[in-house]
Order: sequence, then C-alpha cells, then structure tokens
Amino acid sequence: MKVRAGVLSAGLLLAVAAPVATTASASTANKLRVSASCGAAPAGVARCLALRVVAGATTNSARSSAPAGWHPADLQSAYRLDATKGQGQTVAIVDAYDDPNAESDMAFFRAHFGLRPCTTANGCFRKVNQRGGSTPPVANAGWAEEISLDLDMVSGVCPNCNILLVEGDTGRATDLGEAVDTAVTLGATEVSNSYGYRGTPSGRMALAVHYDHPGVPITVSSGDDGYASPPNEIPAVFPTVTAVGGTSLRAADNARGFSETAWDGTGSVCAKYGVPVRWQSVPGCARRMISDVSAVADPATGVTVYDTYGKHDHGFEVFGGTSVSSPVIAAVYALAGNGATVNDARRLYRHTDRLFDVTSGSNGTCPQPVFCNAGPGYDGPTGLGTPNGSGAF
Repeated sequence: MKVRAGVLSAGLLLAVAAPVATTASASTANKLRVSASCGAAPAGVARCLALRVVAGATTNSARSSAPAGWHPADLQSAYRLDATKGQGQTVAIVDAYDDPNAESDMAFFRAHFGLRPCTTANGCFRKVNQRGGSTPPVANAGWAEEISLDLDMVSGVCPNCNILLVEGDTGRATDLGEAVDTAVTLGATEVSNSYGYRGTPSGRMALAVHYDHPGVPITVSSGDDGYASPPNEIPAVFPTVTAVGGTSLRAADNARGFSETAWDGTGSVCAKYGVPVRWQSVPGCARRMISDVSAVADPATGVTVYDTYGKHDHGFEVFGGTSVSSPVIAAVYALAGNGATVNDARRLYRHTDRLFDVTSGSNGTCPQPVFCNAGPGYDGPTGLGTPNGSGAF
C-alpha cells in the first residue's frame, strides 16, 4: 500500500530552508526509502531524528486500514496500554523552530482516529516559545515534520493527556535546554525530546542541568545512526533522562499479536565520559549505556502522522526514527501517572517483569555483544525492552 498523501495548504512560505537528505533505510527488504526531516548539524546544534518514508510499502500496511502505518489503536494494543488514563497529565514536546500548522494538523489527526479534541480553546493544548511567550520562532519545514510526529504520538498513546509544545528559537543546545526548563516551569509532568547533537565533555556538563528535573520524567531519543554513531549522543547520555531506543514492530500470530526486534538504525553507545550510573550495570561499560527502554522506530514498520507544513505534498504519511519512540515512552509515563516519584530511568530497572523483552536484532558491530545485539535481559539497542502496560513506569 502506498503512503497516502494529503494536499499542501496554499500560500505557505518556508522561513528557514532545512537541508533534507534522502537515505536508504537499513531495513530495505522492499526497497524502502526514507528522508531525514532534519539535515546534518554542526557540533552543539541539534538535528531532529524524524525519518519520513518517501518510497516503498511498509511491512505493517496490510495490518491497518488506510492511511498506512501503525494507528493509535495499534500502538495501544501492541503495548497493552489503557488509553482511558492520563487525566491531569501534561506531556511537553520540546522541538526547535515553529510549526505554524501544529494545532490544526493535530486536530485533523485526532478527529480522523476518533480521539477527543485537544485545542487551545478547551485548555488541552498550548504552544509557547522557549521563554514561555506567545511569539513563535521562525518556521522550519523539517522541524515541523518532527513536531507533527511528536504531537500525534502523544495524542495516540495518551488521548486524555494535555499537551504543551515548547519551540526553541533554533536547534542550538542552549535554546533547547532553556525550552526544557520552560516546559517544567509551565507544569509539564513529562517532557519528550526527539533530537540529538554532538558535544564535548565541558559542554556536556554545562547543559546537563537543563535535563535534570526531579519528579519530571524526561525522555530522549537515542539516535538513528546505529551503534556508537555518533558517540555520546547528547542529551541521551545524561544519567537523569530515560534514553529511548527503537524496535521493528510487526504483527504476529502469537498471544500478544505482535513481535519486536531491535531496529538496525537505533542508537546505542557506552558513554566515553561522565560518571557511572549506579542503577545500571552493563558488562564492559563503566559509565552510562544507551538505551534504557525502547518502542517502535523502524520506518519499515512506521507510524501514521499527519503534517501539512512544508514543500512536500504532505498529509498522512509514515514516519520512523527514535523520534517516534521518545514521545511514545513519554506518553506511557503519563499513563502511569506517577511522574512525581520519578527522577531518571532507575524505576524501569526495578520492574523489568512489566516490559516486553526484545531478544533479537542488531544495530552494528561492537566490542561487547550486549552493546549492539538484542538478547535476553538488558541490551544497548532496546534497553530493558518495550512497554507491557504502564506498570514499569
């Protein structure tokens, strides 16, 4: 089934031209081609991690009716989530630049899938800049795709959650760090960050404070470049966040109805600097190991997203990347509703029996098998596994 495209709204101008690279997916049994929504960025500047399917049929297309990709009900079923929960929770999405169509696109997505309205008017949705003001930053088509993806994942997993979108002035680490602080100040109970950037040890220490908010779970994408590339993906290496890896999610003839393997593009790495994480013990890694937990991220088994801002013939499209898994996990934290007791990922390590263990798949070649090969128990690509309900969170 081909991805169903919508019609681009007339008269939209791109205020910032985002470099978009088209790449071949690592899981290309059906010659799938994907485009990175955000191009490469210099050190200290984040790139979003959304991957848009531009050609080829996803392997889960036959599972769901049009549009292609996993729908909200599929994600709820795959991870055994009670979507009636989440009242009183506010999931913050932190991204760079502005998506002028963020609210209207999310409204279309939610209406299409029968989810309750989440609007500025009814108090469910709020969009602010990195200082909490109402003047948006300059618009950017690539980051707008990321924003639509993030909003739709939170909407689909936790329909009863409020959503706060905080847009950084740019992708600079300092801007996004301030945006995270603003999200917490404005009452976010969970914060999702679907981006990463390279940094130095000194720069890491200066930025770590922005991702340390006791009582507010902060989820971060592990990256889309496979094992140890780039090394020390920031902010995923920070010990105060939940680093989220990616899987390939497929329908299966088993009791669960689904199966998962490690996605070959998901990021994993043993940090080269920083202090050991007391609640994480990985053979051969003396410091922080990415990831902690995971969810679907493979574009070949991607999710449905609705986006209309940009130069492409947008509408319903299929996306992957660990940009999918981070907001999914943030929304699962919200369904659990106990964020005030969470400071980092350590709770997950005490409740592994409430996760689906992912035991096969690899994301590269590594010095220690656990760094890049999925297996029983903890592994780098998928962490402790994927949600089996929200009990582990």
